[in-house]
Amino acid sequence: QVQLVESGGGLVQPGGFLRLSCAASGSIFSANVMGWYRQAPGKQRELVAHINNNGMSSYGASVKGRFTISRDNAKNTVTLQMNSLKPEDTGVYYCNLQWPRDGTWLNYWGQGSQVTVSS
Repeated sequence: QVQLVESGGGLVQPGGFLRLSCAASGSIFSANVMGWYRQAPGKQRELVAHINNNGMSSYGASVKGRFTISRDNAKNTVTLQMNSLKPEDTGVYYCNLQWPRDGTWLNYWGQGSQVTVSS
């Protein structure tokens, strides 16, 4: 069984920064993708950033240049450094771990972390 445990998040003023971390445990396939998604009230969940086990990363257009994703393969952790935060970054952030299996993707999710950007 795979478990994802998130930490970080909270309340920050516009222009501030926060860091989210996620630790995965269990039977994890090594060739995987770890990432972060977020969901604002009344909106669909969207990709923030993800990174594969080779270190290749991709970002959502709205966070590019402000957020940085990194991972530690040995520890099965992924971190999202969020700088220059804006009110529109507010939402629940979910850690995601996925890998291919039998022509589809297995997805695992963290419990969600609230990020609120407000003055």
